[in-house]
Amino acid sequence: MKIFEARDLPENEIRKRIKDEEENLVHLKFQKATSQLESPIKIRTVRRDIARMKTVLHELELKAALKPAVTSSPSEASKGQK
Repeated sequence: MKIFEARDLPENEIRKRIKDEEENLVHLKFQKATSQLESPIKIRTVRRDIARMKTVLHELELKAALKPAVTSSPSEASKGQK
């Protein structure tokens, strides 16, 4: 998954995919431990996909945290001018 694909997803879908990919990662690690994993690159790919989605999720949380602060600042400034 590319970063721009993750940014197009809603927050609840990102959370669901992170959970699914983390479960997939556990299965891949188990396969690696039992020598059944075809390609170890799959583990790296899944880890990076999880990191990308968590980054996008963090960006969304920061936007949500800043949004109320930005909207309340002008009203506070107008109160101080009265």
